[in-house]
Amino acid sequence: MKFKLYYLAIILFIAPNVYAKKTEQIKDFNYLVKWIENNYPGYDVKVTKKTKTELKELENNLRKKISEYPDSCGVCLRRYASWFKDNHLRVSNIFSKANNNKNENSNIIISNTNISDIRSSKKSIEGIWLGFRGDVAIVKNREANRWDGISVNYHGYKPNQIMFTLTKQDDGLFRCRHYKSYMNYKPVDETASFELNGKIIEIHGDSYLVRKSDNQQADKALQYSYCSKHPNGNNTFPVAIALTDNTFYLRAPGFGSETTNRLVKQHWNEITSRPNLIIDIRYNGGGQDKYYHSLSELIYTDSYNSHGVEWYATKDNIKLFEDALKNNEIRNGEDGKRWTRALIKVLKENRGAFVKHPETGRGGVVKYDTVYPYPSKVGIIINEGNASAAEQFLLASKHSSKVTLFGNKNSAGVLDYSNAVPIELPSGNYKLTYPMTRSCRLPEYPIDNIGIKPDVNIPFNKTEQLYDRLDEWVYFVKSYLEVK
Repeated sequence: MKFKLYYLAIILFIAPNVYAKKTEQIKDFNYLVKWIENNYPGYDVKVTKKTKTELKELENNLRKKISEYPDSCGVCLRRYASWFKDNHLRVSNIFSKANNNKNENSNIIISNTNISDIRSSKKSIEGIWLGFRGDVAIVKNREANRWDGISVNYHGYKPNQIMFTLTKQDDGLFRCRHYKSYMNYKPVDETASFELNGKIIEIHGDSYLVRKSDNQQADKALQYSYCSKHPNGNNTFPVAIALTDNTFYLRAPGFGSETTNRLVKQHWNEITSRPNLIIDIRYNGGGQDKYYHSLSELIYTDSYNSHGVEWYATKDNIKLFEDALKNNEIRNGEDGKRWTRALIKVLKENRGAFVKHPETGRGGVVKYDTVYPYPSKVGIIINEGNASAAEQFLLASKHSSKVTLFGNKNSAGVLDYSNAVPIELPSGNYKLTYPMTRSCRLPEYPIDNIGIKPDVNIPFNKTEQLYDRLDEWVYFVKSYLEVK
């Protein structure tokens, strides 16, 4: 009898929890469907009389699946968003962390370490390390018997945020628990090692750091010349190097920081003293237009019309901007706030329509003051990993008579709807990232799911692992530009 009562108690306890979870997941799904319908700028283009029935059938099937299997919610949310075939419209998980030092306003882990007291030492792991996006402090965590990698000023992380932890293994390698910014700081287990007599930390298949010394110039030189022993298979290491007296090579793996602008400025004289320039942007998934400004200035020849974008004036979009102002979340100080207020004003005056920003959204003629004699020929290496701002860079570059695009596949085709922002779904378990603008190229010149075609086909297969800094793709373009 006691067993039956115990079993009944378990059922009574589980049933309400299962129901509550199912209700929560259905609420997330309904919220997603309504939000996309009300705020996605491509909705009326993609949901036509012909496709509306298909989308409604998918919606009903997914809602039924969530009702029967609540744990499938994440998959169903992503499946619904993917129907629109726009990588700027996507669903991702929000991962929480049980940690006493957790920042109240986010999912990041903050260290109490006073990083201003840390100095690099040749005799230990601890010290300050140089990365392509900022500095990292590594300190001994004696309570946990590990070393913590803490952001000093690393892009994508807050100061004192723990980026990774290192635990020594018996084989001399390190177990690395890596909190990646682009994965919403979800912990990923990887392997790390020390290379070049302790001057380099490599997180295998990801990135590397250089131990900082008193010679900043030597540190930078090592950073740009070191060949990774455990590369990540993509093109994520910035490089600036003279291949010959005639050709300079620049790798721009992303436009998410000032890295490319800094490289161009740092090597300006070397680049502008040679007739040929190779710009390698394979796997560059975009970022912001301002981070390729120096490149555009360098390769410019002819003025051209910029189409600009239109903002979708919905109630939700207006509220997001108003809340950002209220919570002091606008970047670029007072200029950013003024820009935002001007946009809010025109959005409110044109609810339900598409509007251009009164100051910066009207497009118009793009013109630079100088056309540089060198480089006179520019080869840009592209692949299917180029998207968003990287594709915008390609569109702008094609207006230059110096530029030739090289590759063997079109770019990704993710540009027509842009300026994507995240919103949290009601459960707090998922977030939807969605675009707020549409390009004024539309409908005449679409890019989404089409991409940008290379001008010259590279006959070699895709390089799976860039074990060296340069591969046969680079040498093909070099030979193409240098041949007379």
